[in-house]
Amino acid sequence: MSNRAKLIALGVVIAVALLSSVGYVVFARRAQTRAAQDAPPVPTIQDLTAVQSAPRIVFRSTALGERYGKVAEVPLTAPSGPRAFTSVSCDRVYAREGQAVCLAAKPGVVTTYTARVLGADWSPVLDLPLSGVPSRTRLSRDGAMVATTTFVSGHDYSSPGQFSTETLVTIIASRKTTNIEQFTLTVDGKAIDAKDRNMWGVTFADDDHFYATAASGKKTWLVRGTMSTGRLEALREDAECPSLSPDGKRIAFKERAGRPAGEWGVTVYDIATGKATRLAEPRSVDDQIEWLDDSQVVYGLPRAGEGPAASDVWVVPADGSGASRVLIPDAWSPAVVR
Repeated sequence: MSNRAKLIALGVVIAVALLSSVGYVVFARRAQTRAAQDAPPVPTIQDLTAVQSAPRIVFRSTALGERYGKVAEVPLTAPSGPRAFTSVSCDRVYAREGQAVCLAAKPGVVTTYTARVLGADWSPVLDLPLSGVPSRTRLSRDGAMVATTTFVSGHDYSSPGQFSTETLVTIIASRKTTNIEQFTLTVDGKAIDAKDRNMWGVTFADDDHFYATAASGKKTWLVRGTMSTGRLEALREDAECPSLSPDGKRIAFKERAGRPAGEWGVTVYDIATGKATRLAEPRSVDDQIEWLDDSQVVYGLPRAGEGPAASDVWVVPADGSGASRVLIPDAWSPAVVR
């Protein structure tokens, strides 16, 4: 076969592949549109300000329809009831009183991503640095600082050491950003400076101290960090995506505990005693846990058998008793605003 014939054949193969890809995208979008049109309407509260005047839960709505992906809010007293919608769409959201942070993807020929701090009216206040696929985010308790984790390469946490993250902490007032992966990490008093170090999943104690996940090789650790010293100290092995309780005494996180790669259980760790309590959630939870109050934690779970778009927010006691239950149907990425 001549070079010209080879080039023609290659062109035909590429053209067929492109047409097939375009056809699949068109088919998938039409199917999604039909599913959204057939979905029952979600009960809503029209007055968003009324919901915002009391303790509430902010979350990403995953109910099918034109508001899929929009940030919604429900009263803390009626989490499974009607929801009030904002004008903002996020893939992951976190909120404090009068402030929120939104991580979002914009699909296209080349997918782009944004990370923004939003004000009380959900309008943009600050664009945050972003160098990869958004994954985790948290605000400090007074809203002065924001942390974001993005994937620089790789797409999940299932194999420690096989991905790369960037975790940034930004002081909102000064817009100063710090990469905590440049901090000194010590485990059992020994510095870990391997090139495969990664940090993610920040939860703030105050405007200087925080907890996060550190990883190197095939190990992960719960670490305590200090912004002023640039140091991270490991507290225990096998802990990811920590979340500090409202009283500041315990940390909820996901741990492997011998499970297969890509599966995690939920555990609560007492900071003073080091006691770890496995919670009564038998399924794998791949989320950064949120505290509903000092006695319960909440998290997102995909709805089994209904595809990646369907998810609910679940709640379970933080002392290992009871059983998990759905708190907010058709929801993801919960944040409790007290």
